[in-house]
Amino acid sequence: MVNGSISRHDVLKTLEEFDALGRETFLSTYGYGPARKYVIVHEDREYDSKAIVGVAHKHQHGAPLTHKQLSGGLGHAVDELKRLGFVIRAARNPAWTRDELILACDVVARNEWRGLDAEDPRVAELSNYLQQLGAHPEEERAITYRNRNGAARKTFDIATHHPSYQLKPTNGGRLDREVLHDFLDRPAEMAQAARLIREGLKDGTLDLVPLGTDDAVDDEVSAPEGRVLYRRHRTRERNRKLRQKKIRSVLKAGGALVCEACGFDFAAVYGERGEGYIECHHVVPLHEAGESTTKLSDLALICANCHRMIHRSAPWPTPAELRELIERQLGRLGSSVPLPRSSASVTTGR
Repeated sequence: MVNGSISRHDVLKTLEEFDALGRETFLSTYGYGPARKYVIVHEDREYDSKAIVGVAHKHQHGAPLTHKQLSGGLGHAVDELKRLGFVIRAARNPAWTRDELILACDVVARNEWRGLDAEDPRVAELSNYLQQLGAHPEEERAITYRNRNGAARKTFDIATHHPSYQLKPTNGGRLDREVLHDFLDRPAEMAQAARLIREGLKDGTLDLVPLGTDDAVDDEVSAPEGRVLYRRHRTRERNRKLRQKKIRSVLKAGGALVCEACGFDFAAVYGERGEGYIECHHVVPLHEAGESTTKLSDLALICANCHRMIHRSAPWPTPAELRELIERQLGRLGSSVPLPRSSASVTTGR
């Protein structure tokens, strides 16, 4: 809680003073620095949140608070402003996500690896898609979030890091370069991923959950097709009816429910608790399979550990490829015990 209560009227009077003095004079007069994390957005103008809360105290308590006197710091100042009904936004825009960069990189690729100006209609379209995508929670977006200028600037960050570019590159992060090289290494796959994201945004079929609120995607997963398409891929894998059909088909053919990569048998290890349990993996990523109906031959039965290892880094290995990796590793360790063989058919999808 801040030192003493303030009202919405106190804040509005402080905003008027801010406007009258100007930002630089207001901040220097009261000993505050520029906002580094959050700002108040009021009537399409931005105000430094912590400074406004501190100065607003003078209207009821006789004197403003210095930045050191404001107990609880920035978080409490922001909470107080929200309580009073003010809109709080990030002072700076968050880093670009892989999904956003896939869309931007595809635009640059289709422009022969040249950046595009903010006035270009393709940049306007890109900006619209990025705002629809909403990769970050609203309170983490500045008012300039993925606008035309920001989208255009990102196209130049990508274009100037292309291997053929001879001059000094603009600023760009590690993920920019990573996605760029994915497009250079796998152009058809990445273009397809971008197309599926755009189509999903157009028809509203993508599960748009802002970063930080999705339990299914974390730092241990590397999705070659981007986060939102990975969510759809995982939805297919978790389809209970498809999983049961796959299990029944394996059992009907006389097979056992063992991992197609390592041979792990849940029932053999866990007894009755493990009976009938196995995870289902969609072998072909969505950006390769498209929106076609999932066939049982597209699915592999796999244990949780191997499933995690497949999804850990791109490009994803098939269960057969992961099995080869396991066998090579066991050979290096000198193990002469062969892996149990799965009786389920393995679809390579490659």
